Amino acid sequence: MPLDTEKFAKRLRDKAEPQSLGKCAQYVRLALEAGGTKLATFPGHAKDYGPTLRRIGYSEIKVENPGMYKFMTGDIVVIQPYAKGKSGHIAGYDGKQWISDFKQRDFWSGPQYRKHKPSYAFYRP
Repeated sequence: MPLDTEKFAKRLRDKAEPQSLGKCAQYVRLALEAGGTKLATFPGHAKDYGPTLRRIGYSEIKVENPGMYKFMTGDIVVIQPYAKGKSGHIAGYDGKQWISDFKQRDFWSGPQYRKHKPSYAFYRP
């Protein structure tokens, strides 16, 4: 069943916390499920979601300049951990902004990710 990107985005918006709880993978997974995706298994860490996204029909998209790119509702970013992190980060695009377990100002989840700029990949359903 293809992802209903509007239901995915609505779940992200409706459940977003005032600030991060460190539960980005859980919140994005629940949004995927709200959009109609069934995940029998899923990774425990955000950084490991790439293969899962490909398995459920997402494709990696090449983005040269994320600040200028026109993202679409349903797009997902998977970010690897920076030097002192272990889980990385994952967020979904709701058509206007990036949301994980909170509403983000950009695809980076916070100042440490912006500062260290670890590797990342964007995916589209």
